[in-house]
Amino acid sequence: MKVVASTVIPTTSAMGLSCSRDGEEHDLFRAAQVGDLETLDALLAADPSLARRASIYERLSALHIAAGNGHVQVVSMLLERGAHPDLLNRKKQTPLMVAVMHGRIECVLKLLEAGANMLMFDCVHGRTCLHHAAYYGHADCLRAVLSAAAQNSSPVTSSWGFARFVNLRDERGATALHLAARQGRAECVHVLLDKGAMVSSSSWSWRGSTALHLAARAGNLACIRELLAWGADRHQRDSAGRIAYAVAIKRRHAACAALLNPASAEPMVWPSPLKLISELNPEAKALLQAALMEANNHHDDSQLNYSSDYVDSESAEVCGICLEQACNMIQVQDCGHQMCAPCTLALCCHSKPNPVTLTVLHPPACPFCRGAITNLLVPTLPNNDNDMPRRRSSSRRFRQPSEGSSSSFKKSEGSSSSSFRGLSSAIFKSARFADKPPVDKPHHHIM
Repeated sequence: MKVVASTVIPTTSAMGLSCSRDGEEHDLFRAAQVGDLETLDALLAADPSLARRASIYERLSALHIAAGNGHVQVVSMLLERGAHPDLLNRKKQTPLMVAVMHGRIECVLKLLEAGANMLMFDCVHGRTCLHHAAYYGHADCLRAVLSAAAQNSSPVTSSWGFARFVNLRDERGATALHLAARQGRAECVHVLLDKGAMVSSSSWSWRGSTALHLAARAGNLACIRELLAWGADRHQRDSAGRIAYAVAIKRRHAACAALLNPASAEPMVWPSPLKLISELNPEAKALLQAALMEANNHHDDSQLNYSSDYVDSESAEVCGICLEQACNMIQVQDCGHQMCAPCTLALCCHSKPNPVTLTVLHPPACPFCRGAITNLLVPTLPNNDNDMPRRRSSSRRFRQPSEGSSSSFKKSEGSSSSSFRGLSSAIFKSARFADKPPVDKPHHHIM
């Protein structure tokens, strides 16, 4: 066996290359495998039809081999010499699918630029390139496919529609979100939910499990947190009548069961009914995302192994609502008032919205001037301290995420108060995800 570019490449006999093939065709596949541009150029100049040839058994074309091994220059040459971007191998997989399965982002972008069809289904499980990207956990490839599908000139938008494409099912009724949750791909789960994947849809197989059931079965805390933050229903049952909590208990995932216990406080969810998150700039959105994860996980900080956070009072702003120092502030675009990320999040979503009683949506109001919050951004720090006066503390201190504080939000009544316990006292920091399992290798090898 020979290893090239972290891809296991078996001998030619194992890939269906036969001695009945002529020497030129064999040399073509070998050049595409190792990225030999000179040999490939000479062979295609002598016989341009070689670009459309395939191996005997696996029916792999030179484009499949180059895309799977990540040789983007070879892929470009083959496309320029007449290779079709949607050539099929024995499993009805296109070069785009093979590139996505192996995480070759440059080849994925090149094939998408060449007009590769994203709506092709293989004959193994009836999956598209979107399913393969989610299953194997290649978030960069997943973003590239979704970005190409969202363009107005894309065939996906004009024929299927982007929302339908994101929630496309394979022959087993599994969406890309189901596959990502089942494999424990937390980053892919977040990308799909952010693009409109239905969080509570049931699959046809796996006993009608939702993505939350599958994440509980896999025991992946990061996926469970993402799904709960985007409104996954902990009370939804599969075809066997089980909720996700029962699945976690059966699989002996104690930490997952603690998050999924219906008796625990209702988690906070994104304020998507307020039509607010889609309007945020990327920096402000990232701050609120991490603040939401911090609020939902605060009661379980012992399992997250959070360490003490050191706050430098010389560089930390003081939030005018909770009166706590926060290194990251959010500014209301219209009035310019600022508050910390946890307080901003608390204003936008106090509890999980009820789709039955939810009628008219109103944007949240600024707590300082009562003006409507239509957009949020991250304020730019002034170069000179005289340009913007700050409240500074006379000493530096350590603060624990689990410590209490005198926040006004802790006095709120009802179920929302338990969801915000410790929210204003927690210093904003990036969300921490559990270790992801190693990326699965595709079921077939690329030469």
